Amino acid sequence: MKRLRTVNDVMTHAVISVDRGAPFKDIVEAMRQWRISALPVLSEDGRVAGVVSEADLLLKAQGADESRAVTAGQLMTVPAVTVTEETGIPGAARLMAHQHLKRLPVVDADGRLVGVVSRGDLLKIYLRPDADIAEELRELIMAELIPAGSAVVQVHVANGIVYLDGSLPDPSLKDVLIRVARTVPGVVDVTAARLDTEVRA
Repeated sequence: MKRLRTVNDVMTHAVISVDRGAPFKDIVEAMRQWRISALPVLSEDGRVAGVVSEADLLLKAQGADESRAVTAGQLMTVPAVTVTEETGIPGAARLMAHQHLKRLPVVDADGRLVGVVSRGDLLKIYLRPDADIAEELRELIMAELIPAGSAVVQVHVANGIVYLDGSLPDPSLKDVLIRVARTVPGVVDVTAARLDTEVRA
């Protein structure tokens, strides 16, 4: 499995969207047919003008909407909360959690729709094989953190949990290693109880 870093690595490229003029019933039918809870609303040039969600439509069903809105352009929430293809997966997850959103439109540099990322898409990083996570972390340790021959660190990964074992010449490296391990996509937790901070004789 390739390394999953950005929204572009996990997003859905085939996107269901509507234009501003889409009528209420067509929006409901599209959501039902494709089993989605929100749709990007596009302007004529393909840019994301807003998002219409089930919550927007339910205002009508509750009789709480007095605006007489009947099209996507009238019903949509603006401005739309979007991310770019290069947004990191952790950043997209934080935005989604902060805004209480289930899906985010993904736009290119010109604001045109190129995909959609969902909560389920972001969770794909936890499907990475343990062996892939371990290999990436070993490369990081050897290439960037520990000078050759100055330490011995073994990496084992089981169910996404990283276990670090071995010895380090500098106590400060332990915290650095733990922080770096937590940034590797797919890591659930890091345990370093058996990582000594003095080189063994």
